[in-house]
Amino acid sequence: DVVNDRPHLRVENRVLPAGPTVVDMMANSAFYYGTLRTLAEDERPLWTKMSFTAAHDNFLESARSGMGGRLYWPGLGEVTPDELVLRTLLPMADEGLRRWGVAAEVRDRYLGVIEGRAKTGRNGSAWQVATVRALQEQGLPRPQALAEMLRRYCDLMHSNEPVHTWADLD
Repeated sequence: DVVNDRPHLRVENRVLPAGPTVVDMMANSAFYYGTLRTLAEDERPLWTKMSFTAAHDNFLESARSGMGGRLYWPGLGEVTPDELVLRTLLPMADEGLRRWGVAAEVRDRYLGVIEGRAKTGRNGSAWQVATVRALQEQGLPRPQALAEMLRRYCDLMHSNEPVHTWADLD
């Protein structure tokens, strides 16, 4: 954006608000800051390996398709988000956290949450969509299904169990 004839960049970081539990937020932060450290210290920066157009296309594909999309990554070509996380980004995050001096058991705990999410395909939004769908299939009208999903979400949020471990509705 340009304001008062001066360009500026606004970067939004949604690591913490993505939750939904404290352990999920800690995992998100560990994943983000670990990956960031590794990428920042790489001898050849990512932007020299990947065009702006490819990054922009990845952004749009992620917004449209979420975990069902296909993303370009240098050296891998097109991959699914879960494959990118499991094969490339988790090892980067682990290395970055190691460089920060984070103990192996702490890295394993929080990055294990990210791994579980990638393997199950379940994050907060996926859980919400599946829960509303299941409640509607059980006969609840959409407004009541949304209210019941929110009630369950709030209850489960306080369990501090990672969202990928939350049980499906029967």
